[in-house]
Amino acid sequence: MKNKSVFLQDLTQKDYKETWDYQTELLQEIVDTKIFNRRNNTTNKTKNHFLFVEHPHVYTLGKSGDLANLLLNEEQLKEKGATFYKINRGGDITYHGPGQIVGYPILDLENFFTDIHKYLRLLEETIILTIAEYGLKGTRSEGETGVWLDVGTPFARKICAMGIRSSRWVTMHGFALNVNVDLGYFDNIIPCGIRGKAVTSMEAELNKKLDLEEVKQKILKHFKRLFEIRKIYTTI
Repeated sequence: MKNKSVFLQDLTQKDYKETWDYQTELLQEIVDTKIFNRRNNTTNKTKNHFLFVEHPHVYTLGKSGDLANLLLNEEQLKEKGATFYKINRGGDITYHGPGQIVGYPILDLENFFTDIHKYLRLLEETIILTIAEYGLKGTRSEGETGVWLDVGTPFARKICAMGIRSSRWVTMHGFALNVNVDLGYFDNIIPCGIRGKAVTSMEAELNKKLDLEEVKQKILKHFKRLFEIRKIYTTI
C-alpha cells in the first residue's frame, strides 16, 4: 500500500554540509526499506520527508556543473563569509543564504508516481502558485529548470532555483526560493551556468520584506494538493 503521508521538519538555520548529510541519511533509510522489502517479499511502508531550512552563505555546484561559474577564489570566499561544495545533484552552480527558503523533499516516488520530469514540473508549479498569491507571475523557461519572471523578454530573471538527485526513485535536494535574500551574493557566480539572465527575489519584486513562515505555509498548502498528500506530520 502506498504511503502518501509526509514528515515535515523545519531545521531553521543549519549548516549546508550537516543538512546534506542528514538528507543522505533519510534517503538511505528509505532505500534500505525498499531493498529489504524486495529481498524478503515484504511490504513495509517507506517514509516520505520534507525539510525546510535556511543555510549560512554557501555556493553549491552540481555534478555536471562548471567550476568556472564560481567567480571567487578560496580567499575571496572566506572574505565573503561563504563556503563552497561540489555536490551530487543535477544542475550547475547556485547560492544559498539567509532570507532564502530552501525545501528538500525526500520522497519515495513509488508512493506517488515514477516520473522525474513530472516531479520537477510539480515542484515548479508549487512555487508558481505560491508566488501568485503575492501577485507575482512565475513561469517556466524551456530547458531551464526552476521558476522565472518575464520569460521571453530582455528582463527574464530567476526567482527560484531547483536541482535534485534520485536513487531507486527516492529524491533529495530540491528548491531554493529567493524571498528576502541578499541578491549581491549572486554577483559572485554565473547562476545555474546561465549567462545574461538576472536573479531576483520576492522582496526585490514587491519592494518589501516578507514573512518567511507565511510563505512556507503557502508552499506546503500547494505542495500537499499537487502531490495529493494525505497528511503532513510536523516533527521537531
